[in-house]
Amino acid sequence: MKKLAITIASVVLTVSGLSACSSNPTNAQIGTGVGAVAGGVLGDAVFGSTLGTIGGAAAGAYFGNQVGDNMDGKRRR
Repeated sequence: MKKLAITIASVVLTVSGLSACSSNPTNAQIGTGVGAVAGGVLGDAVFGSTLGTIGGAAAGAYFGNQVGDNMDGKRRR
C-alpha cells in the first residue's frame, strides 16, 4: 500500500509539474495525465507489482492521449 501511495504521488507531481509548462493544455495532454494516473492505479490493483503499475500507467497514458487527441480533432473541424 505504501508503494502505491508513493507511485500515485510521483505520477501526480510529475503531471502537475509538466502541466505548468502550458497555459492552455490540450485534451490530449489532459488525457495523457489522467490516463496515466488511472492506468497506474488499475495496473497496481490488478497485478499488484511495480511492473503492473508502470505498465498500467503507460497503457493508460497512451489510450488517454488517443482519446484526447480525437477530441481535439473534433474541436478543430
